[in-house]
Amino acid sequence: MSRVSYDQLLESGAHFGHLKSKWNPKMAPYIFMESRGIHIIDLNKTVAKLDEAASAIKQIAKSGKKILFVATKKQAKEIVTQAAQRTGMPYITERWPGGMLTNFATIRKSVKKMNGIDKMATDGTFQNISKKERLQITRQRAKMERFIGSISDLTRLPAAIFIVDIMKEHIAVAEAHKLNIPTFAITDTNTDPTQVDFAIPANDDATKSIFLIVDAITKAIEEGLAERKTDKEVEMKEKEEEETAAITEKPIVVDEEEIVAVAGTPAVLPDAAAKRPRRKKKDSE
Repeated sequence: MSRVSYDQLLESGAHFGHLKSKWNPKMAPYIFMESRGIHIIDLNKTVAKLDEAASAIKQIAKSGKKILFVATKKQAKEIVTQAAQRTGMPYITERWPGGMLTNFATIRKSVKKMNGIDKMATDGTFQNISKKERLQITRQRAKMERFIGSISDLTRLPAAIFIVDIMKEHIAVAEAHKLNIPTFAITDTNTDPTQVDFAIPANDDATKSIFLIVDAITKAIEEGLAERKTDKEVEMKEKEEEETAAITEKPIVVDEEEIVAVAGTPAVLPDAAAKRPRRKKKDSE
């Protein structure tokens, strides 16, 4: 069953592409027709490609890996922020930090520096510096929060990237391609769908269209996370049952000497004493 129907896409305006003069010939397989100088996207192919992308991203989420959301255009910022926060995934909605992926170690240093400033504010260090220095550090912290605060929990490279408008986020696409990170993206008629691994042909300018597709991807991620949680619970339950069964089936070995000793009698059993050799009498006796 499709995650998003043809009618839903039609109502959201996902079928409207760009002007014919701005089209990319590589989008030809996904274009249905031209109307008044504007290309119309084939929504049947959009539904199929969206289902394919959702299934793939669900498996990535199920494996417990992170998916980075990227959308710096005005129409998509709020939508992507809410979707990423819903699933606990990292996101970039401000300017793309150069080298975000290819120079990830440097980005992590910036995140650690930001955390260090937070620590200064709580351990009393701010009380020992001048007001001017405190203000400078606070402003620096606010700037860092704006650009990299949303990726502070990203301790390693993401397993995949979801992008809105690959024309605007071409640097992110290039970095992901260089590191062989799978890319999922909404591709309009002015883009090259071969630049990404999972292209979803649709209008990447209309807010309703972006919301519908991002929501479908978000739900797929939530399904993957839910299945991962269920699998873990089942695995833990099976492990507990195996441990319980092993304890039940294991024979209990009782040490007779310990039982006798606990009862307050000599630790040597009668049978053992009977088998003990008698002492020989001395000749003098």
